[in-house]
Amino acid sequence: MSLKKNDFIEIEFTAKTSDGEIFDSNIKEVLEKLNPNYDKNQAKPFIFALGQGMFLKGVEDYLLEKDIGKNYLIELLPENAFGFRQSQLVQLIPMKIFIQEKINPISGAMFNFDGRIGKILSVSGGRVIVDFNHPLAGKKVIYDIKILRKVDDLNEKTKSFIEFLFKKDFLFEIKDKELILKVEKEMKQFVELFSEKFKEILNLNLHVEGITEQSINNLNEL
Repeated sequence: MSLKKNDFIEIEFTAKTSDGEIFDSNIKEVLEKLNPNYDKNQAKPFIFALGQGMFLKGVEDYLLEKDIGKNYLIELLPENAFGFRQSQLVQLIPMKIFIQEKINPISGAMFNFDGRIGKILSVSGGRVIVDFNHPLAGKKVIYDIKILRKVDDLNEKTKSFIEFLFKKDFLFEIKDKELILKVEKEMKQFVELFSEKFKEILNLNLHVEGITEQSINNLNEL
């Protein structure tokens, strides 16, 4: 059975640059070799919907019409991976900005600048040069992927989509075509913004219930 857009699949993968440097994986043995103290949450099944931007677009596009249970070695040029380097993304940041934020800029360090990740290239007097290009921009990358299975269980698909969107494991319940999500009150309006996505991908009508953190803790203990 060939895969199509919005199909949920579970994969295991390892990604590396064309010179062999591994930069991502969800395979325990690979992660252990890279760093014995790796984040254990990385070594778990990765489930996502094809064609919905939940994985690198070049990989998602390649996997459409492919078969379950097979391995694929996907080579992507920069334009289909992390883009080309752009000279305008190498910028001069006044030292006073770092002083105001009580940050000591060090060459090679990575910082979050209002949602943009930048790498400090050099520090000289009152000038700090920061590179906002993606670290893999301009590089050819290779993904070694095995499609383990197609995910058909609606609860499993819903759980994976919730974790992808919100980086949280919200409590939820599915009744007929309605998805009832229980979230912290302060997140209710934000979560409701994704109603159309839940309808498009899962064919579920989203209903969000805002509850207190204590209520959530009590429900988790049940």
